[in-house]
Amino acid sequence: MAQLGLRIPRAAAPVASYVPWRKTGNLVYISGQLPKGEDDVLICGRLGDNMSTDEGREAARLCALQLMSQMREACGGDLDKVRAILKVEAFVNSTQDFTEHPQVVNGCSDLLCSVFGSRMGAHSRYAVGCISLPLGAAVEVGAVIQVADDDE
Repeated sequence: MAQLGLRIPRAAAPVASYVPWRKTGNLVYISGQLPKGEDDVLICGRLGDNMSTDEGREAARLCALQLMSQMREACGGDLDKVRAILKVEAFVNSTQDFTEHPQVVNGCSDLLCSVFGSRMGAHSRYAVGCISLPLGAAVEVGAVIQVADDDE
């Protein structure tokens, strides 16, 4: 993380009636994370309307940092316990005719692969366009990860 010049933010609290992550065995299901920067400002907008693909990609990158924050919480503060990013689930706030969802979500996927390496960071995913997201967010991303067994 330090080599990439990244700082993981404090884990965001849920904005509704759910938990930020749930662990079963060595799998952690992380709820959708919104694109908030270090200044805690939410990146809002609609791709294809008032936001470019590059701006959307940056928003997805911020979602990846939020995901890593939740991973750190689920791993008791130790990201070295992450064994694999299994799946990324992304929603892009977009117009009906916007088609560059994969390029937007690459902002998240590429950062996860940079941080965890291609062996652990490569993942399955979906990138879905939708008409709106909570609080007007540009992107929302959840994930499923594998962590070290409790006895490791």
